[in-house]
Amino acid sequence: MATHSYRQRLAEIEHYFDRTALEAWSRLTSNSPVGRIRSTVRAGRDAMRALLLERLGDDLTGQRILDAGCGTGALSIEAARRGAEVLAIDISPSLIDIARERTPRDLGNGSVEFRVGDMLGADLGDFDHAVAMDSLIHYQTDDVIAALCELAPRCRRSIQFTFAPRTPALAVMHSVGRLFPRGNRAPSIVPVGENHLRLSLEREPRLRDWRHGRSQAIRSGFYQSRACEILRR
Repeated sequence: MATHSYRQRLAEIEHYFDRTALEAWSRLTSNSPVGRIRSTVRAGRDAMRALLLERLGDDLTGQRILDAGCGTGALSIEAARRGAEVLAIDISPSLIDIARERTPRDLGNGSVEFRVGDMLGADLGDFDHAVAMDSLIHYQTDDVIAALCELAPRCRRSIQFTFAPRTPALAVMHSVGRLFPRGNRAPSIVPVGENHLRLSLEREPRLRDWRHGRSQAIRSGFYQSRACEILRR
């Protein structure tokens, strides 16, 4: 069951992406021109999405994938083009509307269903893979572990997820961000130490059937994220 702090944070994230930052997020995830800082974020997100898709493979025919926190749907659409049956879910109705508008009519043998809701919802069914690209970066380590424990029983093969690594550069960026008025801020990103995260995963009895996989950082200006995976034994 999701923790109280997870639920509280979820409400903040919904408000931000569905209202405060909708126009900016729509522009960032499109091909429209953006400023220098946001262009580095766009490049970083593009590189991260490509990395996660590479891990899933070129042929996803017959596989069911959960895109947990799908945003405007770019990863979902590409996975569907590779043959996957994708359930793409996001807490923001407005982002889901954009994702539906951007979905091409022809996805080949794949499909994508966009749904508004909590990525940890018990009614989502079972999957071969779950992908949480930058959708856990606003949570404390305990909440990240709890979220993975919720997803694990429903995944047959892997969970791909990202987190914000605890680095001096990221700490400086966060300090700069705090200078902005609170109403203009995104929900803060929570830096996580990879060693602490790994130890927490290893010690979690609900994840005893899972093992660590690959870990790789993507750094592009203001975008600093690390892709990890856990694999069913």
